[in-house]
Amino acid sequence: MGRGDAWILSAKDLESLGGLVKRFTGQVPEWSVEMAPGSIKEDKLKVLKDLGVTRISMGVQSFKEIFLDALGRQHSLKQVYRAYDLVQKVGFSSVNLDLIFSIPGQTAKDWEEDLKEAVRLAPDHLSTYCLTFEEDTALYVKLSDGKVSIDEEKDVAFYQKSWEVLAEAGYGQYEISNYAREGHECLHNINTWQMYEWIGVGPSASEQFKGWRSSNVSDEAQWFLELKEGKRSQSDRILLEDRLLFEDALIFGLRMNRGICLQELKERFPEIPVAPVLPLFDSLIAEGKMTKGVNDRLCLTAEGRLVVDAVGTELLHCFPVE
Repeated sequence: MGRGDAWILSAKDLESLGGLVKRFTGQVPEWSVEMAPGSIKEDKLKVLKDLGVTRISMGVQSFKEIFLDALGRQHSLKQVYRAYDLVQKVGFSSVNLDLIFSIPGQTAKDWEEDLKEAVRLAPDHLSTYCLTFEEDTALYVKLSDGKVSIDEEKDVAFYQKSWEVLAEAGYGQYEISNYAREGHECLHNINTWQMYEWIGVGPSASEQFKGWRSSNVSDEAQWFLELKEGKRSQSDRILLEDRLLFEDALIFGLRMNRGICLQELKERFPEIPVAPVLPLFDSLIAEGKMTKGVNDRLCLTAEGRLVVDAVGTELLHCFPVE
């Protein structure tokens, strides 16, 4: 089961919503809920635990107030620790913390200290994301005005420091940005990276289901109105042809440390030729950026993972535009 941020709901409303979810899904191997540190309460956590939620994901972003302010986050460091203590007290099978690096003004030492503080708290899973500058945000305006800049060499150093600190602490990297103790990998994310199906419910939710990829409208008022009128309330809808799924399975599959198995992809997409991508893979292997194993399993090396986005772009160029 996927994730959602329902923390504005009361404990009673959460219980009603969760009961409805269970009616349609039954028992699931993973039920993950995202939480904002500033809005978590013990009664809500207890309701989620009783419903069968197995995984809590908390967006910490940084353990330094100065960087929380720079990101425009609504929570304080005090709220982060309080929320984490409550999650631990109620007890869930798996807990994830999100962290962000390459925040303007952040040094390598700052990032290492954030990582070590996360390790000290000992969650089961850690997600570390490089800051992206999204339009219509204060940080994007600063980037456009030249007040902050993107430093790719610095980004690489942050990535490498993550690998070093978290590996030493016993966290296995299983995807470019994700690390877990054994048995705590996020099943929802793995399903998504392998381009299998998922269902999106509610405003802004995306889904990939029964041959279509789509997103629901983000405006709540519009979503409710169209729902009452019996409409799908989707802002875009793309027919998923096998070639598109094959390309995405390659690109996102290579983000995982286990890589991709060409033999499995051939069986899954028998009509799509793999020949166009083989020269690129041969080049990556020769450059030490990729390894090849049994059943043509291809994995990016540490050097290759540092240029995973460029590899994805090159993969797209392997297929002519139709």
